[in-house]
Amino acid sequence: MTEATAAMKAGTEVIAGGTDLVCYMRSMCSPNPPSAVVNLKTVTPSMAYIKEEGGMLKVGALTTLATIATNATVKGNYAALAQAAAAVATPEIRNQGTIGGNICQKPRCLYFRFDNNDFSCLRKNPAGLCYALVGVNTYHSIFGPINGCVAPCPSDIAPVLVAMNATIITSKKPAGWKAADFFAPPADSTATTNRREQINALDLDEIVTEIQIPTPAAGTKTAYVKWAFRKAIDFPLVSAAVVATQSGGNVSAASIVLGGVYGAPKVATAAQTAITGKPINAANAAAAGDAAATGAVALATSPKTPTSTGTPSNGYKIQITKVMVKKALLAVA
Repeated sequence: MTEATAAMKAGTEVIAGGTDLVCYMRSMCSPNPPSAVVNLKTVTPSMAYIKEEGGMLKVGALTTLATIATNATVKGNYAALAQAAAAVATPEIRNQGTIGGNICQKPRCLYFRFDNNDFSCLRKNPAGLCYALVGVNTYHSIFGPINGCVAPCPSDIAPVLVAMNATIITSKKPAGWKAADFFAPPADSTATTNRREQINALDLDEIVTEIQIPTPAAGTKTAYVKWAFRKAIDFPLVSAAVVATQSGGNVSAASIVLGGVYGAPKVATAAQTAITGKPINAANAAAAGDAAATGAVALATSPKTPTSTGTPSNGYKIQITKVMVKKALLAVA
């Protein structure tokens, strides 16, 4: 690890499973491709492990998603994490991809990902623009932009970590980032081009080493649900992570976090308030789902022209958000 961190500098990327970075490089999406790639797969001590100690679950950053999805400990007290890992892509990608890579992948916006950097978007060029605001935004944020960009956070794991109050340990932060702070892309005014391409606040020479999740309190259940056009391969268009503690038949504490609908995991504060102090049933879960969509607004669609029929709105995400929250709550009833 010492050699890996020493090799990190501006223009350098790390590679673990490589399921995201290799595709990004191969398609030449970035105007600033990495000048060097640092391999983390052989660092010592190994960063591929799962263990419970000190009142928390500790998952090494190089632990594969397949391992997390099938681990008995994770499937027990930390079910939402196992469910999110199992929801990622295909078995082949889960066997290769890592939890660290999933929370450090790059945005999935079609303009950002277009081959050969054909669209010099705001995410890669501070003088550029967010093409999705005036073009195709069917898959984009319903809660507005972050730093002018409406690309949603593509990680299945991210909303679970925020909901479960996880801490993300890095090479520069041994005390760790709180997950809610970790998924905060740096502002354009302070960011280099490479940092603007991130979905998190890591420094360019900072490496994720471990994820820590506190053991849930007694009476707590967790769940993660996801909606996408295809059951396999697709990134979450809408997802919901729920952590609910129940006592005496009522919810005494709830954490509800949305994925795929904003540039970072979106804490559904109104939904949490709506369900707290009440039993989880179909009516109360539906009311919480409705509350989760508070503030959501569909993006404007591109207009029809003689050569174009325009683009579909992303407004469908609002209704699906309501349904996903209801579904996730009923899963922990």
